[in-house]
Amino acid sequence: MNRNGSFRLNRRGVLALGASVLLVPQTQARGAFEQWVRDFREQALRRVSASTYDRTMMSAKPDMSVLEAVRAQPEFTEQMWQYINRRCSDWRVITGKERVKEYASVLHRVEAEYGVDRYIMLALWGMESSFGDVIVNRKYMRPVIPALATLAWGEPRRRRYWEAELLNALTIVERGWAQPSDMIGSWAGAMGHTQWMPEVWLHTGVDFDRDGRISPFGKPDDALAGTARYLAARGGYRRGEAWGHEVSGAGHSENQWRTYAEWQARGIRRADGAEFARPGDRTKLWVPVSGGPSFLIGKNFDAVHSYNPSKSYTLALCHLGDLIHGESAFHRHFPGGERVPTLAEVKEIQRRLNERGFKTDGIDGRTGSDTLRAVLAFQKQAGMQPADGYAGLKVLARLRQPN
Repeated sequence: MNRNGSFRLNRRGVLALGASVLLVPQTQARGAFEQWVRDFREQALRRVSASTYDRTMMSAKPDMSVLEAVRAQPEFTEQMWQYINRRCSDWRVITGKERVKEYASVLHRVEAEYGVDRYIMLALWGMESSFGDVIVNRKYMRPVIPALATLAWGEPRRRRYWEAELLNALTIVERGWAQPSDMIGSWAGAMGHTQWMPEVWLHTGVDFDRDGRISPFGKPDDALAGTARYLAARGGYRRGEAWGHEVSGAGHSENQWRTYAEWQARGIRRADGAEFARPGDRTKLWVPVSGGPSFLIGKNFDAVHSYNPSKSYTLALCHLGDLIHGESAFHRHFPGGERVPTLAEVKEIQRRLNERGFKTDGIDGRTGSDTLRAVLAFQKQAGMQPADGYAGLKVLARLRQPN
């Protein structure tokens, strides 16, 4: 979501909304929300002071768009190869290689303190906020406290969750770690470089830059350290272990933990021909799509999965880390898949779309939601099937044809 489009059951709320609130006239809804704010005050004062609550909440207005966001269906349906290609884009790999040099010192300190591989951290940073771009570009961000308050008031199926996150956000204000106006994020309340929910900020954050407060904004030090702490403490990340490897010789997934050596005895080999560096580490065999690449995935894959319980997300993140490190793309292609378009090719797609009147909000080689919508509109106009919004090589070939 989010700008992220992905949801975490432990860090973000994801749930359906009763339509009744959205059908109430705006003035009536605002009055009901303001009454809820007054009623919630007694509960909030068990956690925060009256002054914090009053200055933060009593003038808050409901953000009705978050209720629409809960109900909204995904705008685009992606096959796994498309999902991975978009998130392992040429732009992210190039930028990640720049960031590993730029932030070598802090990444080294985080790795030494928490044991989480720096390339996993870079990939997570790139996936979650495009290396902090969402902090600078506020187009998709909104004030988090009004959003959480609106969800706590108007989304009854997860009311306790939203109330708890609102109280966590108010506690952060109470501690002086942020002003309410600083706290911007996704509709569900995720904030900063690595998209923390207030609970994670409050309970797992680290003052890694030693400025007297914990913040997922500004310099990435606190965000990277707190996220590494999360992966280690809550995800069980194991220092020195690989997340897994693409392998050959596999037929189908097996939900059985075996060591790399045991898998090798069954005919499983690394797809790149290298030896397993730690043959005693235990893994499971996973074939995401029949006919596509196969993987042995270990405990550190599970640790990343704890941050966002989606295997597609986890595989894309781990693969992005490998690519930033300089490793190759998958050796076996997903059925029906295309290679990742280069940065120059994505820019050409965007330029040609704009020339035809399909606006992408820039020609930067990045496939955000504006570019996806422009691609989708072009595909529909051109009669391309499937019309899926994917800015890939087939779209580029079609755009290169005369109008």
